[in-house]
Amino acid sequence: MSIEKLYEIYLQYPQVQTDTRKISKGEIFFALKGPNFNGNKFAKQALEMGAALVVADEETGFTDERIFPVENVLETLQQLALHHRKQFKIPFIAITGSNGKTTTKELVHAVLSTKYKTYTTQGNLNNHIGIPLTMLAIRNDVEMAVIEMGANHQKEIESYCRIVLPTYGIITNCGKAHLEGFGGVEGVRKGKGELYDFLRVNNGTAFVMWDYDYLRDMSKDIPEIITYGTSGSDYNGQAVQSEPFLEVKTDLPGNPKIHSQLVGDYNLPNILVAVTVGKYFSVEDKEIIMAIENYNPSNSRSQLVQKGTNQVILDAYNANPTSMRAAIENFARQHHDNKRILIGGMMEMGEESLHEHADIISLLQKFTWQDVILVGGDFAHVPHPFRFFNTSVEASDWLKANPVKQALVLVKGSRSMQMEKVMDSL
Repeated sequence: MSIEKLYEIYLQYPQVQTDTRKISKGEIFFALKGPNFNGNKFAKQALEMGAALVVADEETGFTDERIFPVENVLETLQQLALHHRKQFKIPFIAITGSNGKTTTKELVHAVLSTKYKTYTTQGNLNNHIGIPLTMLAIRNDVEMAVIEMGANHQKEIESYCRIVLPTYGIITNCGKAHLEGFGGVEGVRKGKGELYDFLRVNNGTAFVMWDYDYLRDMSKDIPEIITYGTSGSDYNGQAVQSEPFLEVKTDLPGNPKIHSQLVGDYNLPNILVAVTVGKYFSVEDKEIIMAIENYNPSNSRSQLVQKGTNQVILDAYNANPTSMRAAIENFARQHHDNKRILIGGMMEMGEESLHEHADIISLLQKFTWQDVILVGGDFAHVPHPFRFFNTSVEASDWLKANPVKQALVLVKGSRSMQMEKVMDSL
C-alpha cells in the first residue's frame, strides 16, 4: 500500500505509537523491530488495546483489515514523516552539535513560543525513530518547528535532513563526543557539518557561533548566515556571572542582563543563540529575556538542586571530554570551602578512551577539592589518587555510610553511568 493511502488514514488518526505499553485508543501502531524486540508480535495486542491501525512488515498470524502491510516499518514511518513535512511552508529549525543540543532546543523553543505556535522535539527523541515521531506530532496550527538531531556516526545527520528538510540550522559546537563512531574530531565536524551541507544546497540559513573558527569555516557559502558570539557578531553577549547561575549581558538596546537558571558559563552560547533566533524572527526583547529567565532545566542538564544542606550541580545526562572539561573548570571557579566531585566514565571514546580519561584525571589534579569520586568506565584503567567505584550504586552506598554535609557537589557523567542515582545519598 502507498504512503499516500497511509497518510489519509493518519489524518483521521493523527496519533502515532511504537510501544504497545503506551497505546491509547485511536492511535496508529508502528510495529518496529530490532535486535531484541519485534513489534509485529504485538499486533493483535495493539488492536485489542484500541489501536486504529497496525503498520506491520511480517505475518501477524491473523487476518484483520486494520493491518497495514509494508516492506519495512521503520522506513515507512520515516517516509510518512517526510510526506507530512511537505505539507508545511513554515520555518523548520534543525539543531545538532556535540554538546548543548537539548538546552539550546529548549531555550529556542521557549523564546519562539512567546510569539508563535511552536512544536519541538520532546525529551530526547532525536534519533532515527524519535525524529519521525516528532514530525508526526506536528499539527496544522504550527507556525514554527524546532527539531533536535543527535548522531554518533557520519551520514546520520544527512539522513535526518532528508526527513526534516530544515530551512534553518544551528550547530552548537563540534567537540570530543562519539569519537568511536565518528572516527575522531575531524569526523565529528564532518558528521555535524552535514546540516550545513543541506542548508548550503537548499538555500537555507545558519545561525553560527562566530567565536568558533571551525564553525566559520564549516559554514562558508551558506546563502544566509546570522552570527552570535562574544564580540564582532550580529548579536553579542558576555557572561558576567556564573555563580550560582549564569548571568549574561547582551547588546540588545539598553544592554540588559539575562538572569538565567542555568549553571555554568558554558551555557553562554546556548543563551546567545536563543536571543539571536528570537531577534531574527521579530520576538520582542522583553519576551526573549523573560522566556530565557523563566526556563528551568529539569532534565539532569545544568541543574542546581538543593539536597539537605548540600547544593548539587546535576549535569548527568551526557559526558564527553569537551563537556566534562567545561563542567570541571566551571566548578573550579565556584567559591566554596567544601567542594566535592562525583564523575562517571565517558562512553563511545574508542581508541582515545584511556587517553581522554587520563586527561580528565590530570585536569582534576590541577585544583583542590574536598573529595573526588570516580565511577566506572575507563577510570578503572588509568592511574589516579582518587576514590573509585565500579557503579553509581556502589558510590551511593558509600555516600550513605559517609554523609556529605554543607557541600557544593558536582555530579557529572554519561547517561549510561546513571550518576543521578547518587542524588538520594546526598
